[in-house]
Amino acid sequence: MTFKTMLISVFVLSFGISVAAQSVYTPANGSEERKAILAALRVPVEKDFKQKIVFVVGEFKSNGSWAFIGGSPKRPDGGDPDLRGTKFAGYGDAYDHNFFGLLRKTGGRWRVVTYAIGCTDVCWLDWDSQYKAPRAIFPFPE
Repeated sequence: MTFKTMLISVFVLSFGISVAAQSVYTPANGSEERKAILAALRVPVEKDFKQKIVFVVGEFKSNGSWAFIGGSPKRPDGGDPDLRGTKFAGYGDAYDHNFFGLLRKTGGRWRVVTYAIGCTDVCWLDWDSQYKAPRAIFPFPE
């Protein structure tokens, strides 16, 4: 094997490992990763709602370093959050029952980069470029 062939082989192998490490998946229900991501996002969301929240997940993608999640916030009894006394109380038709979060794993912990609640549009559309997050974790990555 020539030096050039060996160098190309090492490059191809390294690239393959890098791509595999960045594959996108949905963390399994009950997995430690899923629990950690949801727990990190729950802190600011419950603070905004001023009540306990359960996430009904609609979209959940991770590559192990970044995660995007979206869905509906619910009370533990399954009802919609009570908006009275929250910053969402006066939103009226400018509030949809949804949440979206972008998280990044740093120092071995999942941390919220940004999140949005009650979006009436695609509020996360520029999060990939704004926060330098991988586009593949977002819905409709084309």
